[in-house]
Amino acid sequence: MNELSHLDEKGQARMVDVTAKEPTLRQAVAHGEVRMRPETVALIEEGGIPKGDVFAAARIAGIMAAKKTSELIPMCHPLELTGIEILFACDAAAGEIAIEAKVRTVGRTGVEMEAMTAVGVAALTIYDMCKSVDREIILADIRLMSKQGGKSGAFVRQGAG
Repeated sequence: MNELSHLDEKGQARMVDVTAKEPTLRQAVAHGEVRMRPETVALIEEGGIPKGDVFAAARIAGIMAAKKTSELIPMCHPLELTGIEILFACDAAAGEIAIEAKVRTVGRTGVEMEAMTAVGVAALTIYDMCKSVDREIILADIRLMSKQGGKSGAFVRQGAG
């Protein structure tokens, strides 16, 4: 994989032409974490954040972000996404919220960037909703966990269940 597909023979940027590729089912799962004080996680779970329902806002933001990925990342193709799911898991004792985004389409190119963008914007939204009560929040470890579909085949991150 030494050839950069986003550059033409003159080194100019281009969007890869996927016209000849057959549409297939494409799926990707991305994860990330938001780390904060344990009291902040407890406050979120209790619905005590002054700005409102943190998970509702972050879920909607993540979904919207996945749909807008091609407008944010220059060489991403606009995709007709057929499913987006954003999940949260709290560990109050550890002061951590895990975020998972699952994105699906039937298309000619994958949805990895959409899944990771969804996680990133959901995490940013959690930060925005909670910054008035906790200035020590850390967004961490946004990564692709798995992908399916396409010529390059499946990918599952080692250690991912």
